[in-house]
Amino acid sequence: MFILPDLPYSYSALEPFIDEETMHFHHDKHHATYIKNLNDLLIGHDDLINMDVNELLKDLTRIPEEIRQKVKNNAGGVANHSLFWQIMCSPTSSVFQTTGKFQEKIISTFGSFDSFKEKFGVSALGHLGSGWAWLVVEDSELKIVDTSNQDSPVTNHQTPILCLDVWEHAYYLKYKNMRADYISAWYSVVNWKEVEKLYDEIR
Repeated sequence: MFILPDLPYSYSALEPFIDEETMHFHHDKHHATYIKNLNDLLIGHDDLINMDVNELLKDLTRIPEEIRQKVKNNAGGVANHSLFWQIMCSPTSSVFQTTGKFQEKIISTFGSFDSFKEKFGVSALGHLGSGWAWLVVEDSELKIVDTSNQDSPVTNHQTPILCLDVWEHAYYLKYKNMRADYISAWYSVVNWKEVEKLYDEIR
């Protein structure tokens, strides 16, 4: 069965940029609900419930049609949030100091790190309604994409290495309707070393 992962840091670790109350609410309620829903949907489907969630999302045709859409929604919620927690860290550790192939790829693709942040922020801010902004690898190239609701780039044969949740529950307690402020603040808690590690594993 799918299990809610512990956060890799304390609930207050991302303060002041993401508040402790939001982290409890987001992780313990929202993420946990996707876990429960997915497990409930897959009762009796032992071959599916024992799969890695990303493998499940890669080929949705193996899921019975009558539950496919609900499985897609909830599996996306499980996978997306798991990566989201993974690629954040305490603001004291969030420094873009990579010197390897990932930094080279960011610069060759987007011109500079600042240009990447600007383009990623435009994608996150411009997404209409609930969803996510992503940095993905597709055919060895870096791309910025956005998805609606809990859709995952994995379903589109893309491998995500960075994501930003732009559902209102991710930021509304602290930032109210100011999504731009949330996006700007979030850069201060990105675990760039982890993002680089994910990129290197793919490469």
